[in-house]
Amino acid sequence: MTGVPASATGGSGAKPVRGGKLGTAAVNQASLWNIANLLTMLRLVLVPGFVLLLLHNGGYDPVWRSFAWAAFAIAMITDLFDGHLARTYNLVTDFGKIADPIADKAIMGAALVCLSYLGDLPWWVTGVILFREIGITLMRFWVIRHAVIPASRGGKMKTLAQGTAVGMYVLALTGPLATLRFWVMAVAVVLTVVTGLDYVRQAVVLRRRGLAAERAAAAEAER
Repeated sequence: MTGVPASATGGSGAKPVRGGKLGTAAVNQASLWNIANLLTMLRLVLVPGFVLLLLHNGGYDPVWRSFAWAAFAIAMITDLFDGHLARTYNLVTDFGKIADPIADKAIMGAALVCLSYLGDLPWWVTGVILFREIGITLMRFWVIRHAVIPASRGGKMKTLAQGTAVGMYVLALTGPLATLRFWVMAVAVVLTVVTGLDYVRQAVVLRRRGLAAERAAAAEAER
């Protein structure tokens, strides 16, 4: 759930050379069936399983919610691992570029919608987070011709806060822990809004610079 899709750089089953980097030839032989993409596929498969576990027995069974939390945690952890593998081995596939952000948003979106459906989380919280995530994804496509918006430290903190807060809400917590999860979610919402506005600012600046560069290049070509 990073700024740049984790397995967007993921896609080769080639054996890495010493030092953890692949040569150009290996990158060009990128295969769909590599470990980074397989982890992304696992996250996609976990989404319907997570929903079934969370909503089982009406959605209020502590045992089944613990199982749902385990599925959610696995999805979050695999996101970290496929990102690390992708960055380390310079793996690239078109599937990874598309599937990774879809998998990230699918598991988070499913959790938020289910929690709001069960009455555990206000719908406005789900709306704010999903609007931000979908909006920023569209914003990236809007400026991708000019530049790539890098993942910021704030964006990574937002992802961590969201994952922690949602995970706490999935569990059937009571007492002080239930109060704590409220404040963790509050921090997540604040980071969601602040980093979202910062991404919009970056996108506008990058697009303006890109358009200015294109106009300058066109003017130079006409001389």
